[in-house]
Amino acid sequence: MKAIQASDLASIESYRVAELPLPEPGPGQVRLKVAACGVGYVDALVALGRYQVKPPLPHVPGGEVAGWIDAVGAGVDGFSVGTRVLAQVQGGFAEYALAPVASLHRLPDRMSLAQAAGFRINYVTALHALRDRAHIRPGETLLVIGAAGGTGLAAVQVGKWLGAQVIAVASTEAKRGVAAKHGADAAIDREPDGWRERLKDVAPSGVDVVFDPVSGPLLQPAFRSLRWGGRYLVIGFAAGAIPALPLNLPLLKGAALIGVDYRQFAAVYQADEARQELDELLGWVGAGRFEPPVGRVFPFEQARDALAFALSGEGAGKTVLSVAAV
Repeated sequence: MKAIQASDLASIESYRVAELPLPEPGPGQVRLKVAACGVGYVDALVALGRYQVKPPLPHVPGGEVAGWIDAVGAGVDGFSVGTRVLAQVQGGFAEYALAPVASLHRLPDRMSLAQAAGFRINYVTALHALRDRAHIRPGETLLVIGAAGGTGLAAVQVGKWLGAQVIAVASTEAKRGVAAKHGADAAIDREPDGWRERLKDVAPSGVDVVFDPVSGPLLQPAFRSLRWGGRYLVIGFAAGAIPALPLNLPLLKGAALIGVDYRQFAAVYQADEARQELDELLGWVGAGRFEPPVGRVFPFEQARDALAFALSGEGAGKTVLSVAAV
């Protein structure tokens, strides 16, 4: 089979098309014919060895895929060849990948394979952050920074479904339009100068919850814009540098700074809850409660471009690598 592989993590240019043996599923595993693989900011960091967990070498990127079951291993019940699923794998930039049966989720009929490839991490992160960590309530005001990114758009849609009034923050008019298309009630730019005043135009009394996967120069002004008892959700550091927050601000506002780590939530501490929340979200999609957007789609031979684009933060929605016809 063909795969995108690198023997070092020096640069994106290290990745090349390689011919690898077709993997055979072991007990409790299935082999997937990969249709599409989600490509997020974290995937690009991992591919370059810049993430907190470094992969073994040689490395095939991609952990979030959608496709068809191609073969089943011993002890696998309830799934058959040909079933459309999304799954967590190691090495999704490949024509075939092995997945543990515990990571498989059937797709609703109305959900495309391209939509499914970028769904799991972003939407479970959004639901876990907003409902489990922030305990957001209907009628509260939610501010989403980086609202046109994959995780940001998920937070816009999930927050809206949970009953929040959603204000999107995005860098360009086009990205603000994308956020509005997917449910944001208002949208503003991210330029720091005069930003709090522009926020007051759409939220005069402040906001209740901030969802922030960027952690850039808006951290302090956004925290200062929280109402009493507000909650600030730290999702990631797409801006690069990690900013500081004066500790008197949480005290003066009775506010909470809350970390949200999908990896530890789903893989280390609360795997069962993460699986249940993904099933719940897929049920919402099946019922037509929202339509997951698909970001820019790259063909398989442009895998390096897909990684670079995901790292750039220029896109709207989650980037997708198309491996087979979807």
